[in-house]
Amino acid sequence: MKYFVTGGAGFIGSNLTDRLLQNGDEVVVYDNFSTGLEEFLSKASKSKRFTLKRGDNLDLAALTQAMAGCDFVFHLAANADVRFGTEHPRKDLEQNTIATFNVLEAMRVNGIRKIAFSSTGSIYGEARVIPTPEDAPFPVQTSLYGASKLSGEGMIQAYCEGFGFQAWIFRFVSILGERYTHGHVFDFYKKLLANPRELAVLGNGCQKKSYLYIQDCLDAIFFSIDQFTDKVNILNLGTNEYCQVNDSIGWIAGYLGLKPKLVYSGGDRGWIGDNPFIFLDTAKINQAGWKPKLTIKEGIIKTLEFLVNNRSVLEKRA
Repeated sequence: MKYFVTGGAGFIGSNLTDRLLQNGDEVVVYDNFSTGLEEFLSKASKSKRFTLKRGDNLDLAALTQAMAGCDFVFHLAANADVRFGTEHPRKDLEQNTIATFNVLEAMRVNGIRKIAFSSTGSIYGEARVIPTPEDAPFPVQTSLYGASKLSGEGMIQAYCEGFGFQAWIFRFVSILGERYTHGHVFDFYKKLLANPRELAVLGNGCQKKSYLYIQDCLDAIFFSIDQFTDKVNILNLGTNEYCQVNDSIGWIAGYLGLKPKLVYSGGDRGWIGDNPFIFLDTAKINQAGWKPKLTIKEGIIKTLEFLVNNRSVLEKRA
């Protein structure tokens, strides 16, 4: 099988690329390196079954050409900046919605009919049902990121109906682990390096969040593609637990041997669109036979270990 991975130099994409190559498949990574890092592809680049093509998903002609000859598309490239979405609203439209349309069009032209899409639990907004199942009441959107991803989901479903595509749409909680380059563990570690005595925390620290370790996430993706064979397959991916931000701070500070003073900005959320309680119902995939191996705490510690041992990632994200 020959796979095409958009955003393949990013956190999830590069780990996925390594796994596909380990499985004996061919992989074409397509990335504009706006956030991806070449060092994340150092292992993959040693394989004869790996090809790197630099390009942007907004360049439909280049994207279509790069995708030629592939059998399956993993569409992972996106603007994942939820917090600052209101400062550049067009970015989510272009990089998440229009880019997804371009990927679908490139697939159509090349006769590729299978796509796996990285969506997000953010599409549920501030859900009224918790834990939140895939068929929860249609939510009010609270972030431009979530809205743009939901738009992408809709287009993928329409292409499945109109052009005979088959899709796996994954609504992730926040993913943690090796090659992680943004999010709360990254931010807190960076702040504690600058000032180990004090830590600024957005909100009141009581926000409830769920997280999933990257290798568990990839296991779930491969499991789902093998087990779920409908035209459109929508799955929540996460753990059957959540933690408060304060819990995570305690684990991070404990690992680093620190006891910082916590300074809260106040309120029940850190920014517009910051859902104070995210907990996805993963019964659908659990009942099919998949469960994560790592707890949230273990995933956070794994992430911190990576950041401690790869300080250059912090500098490149300065």
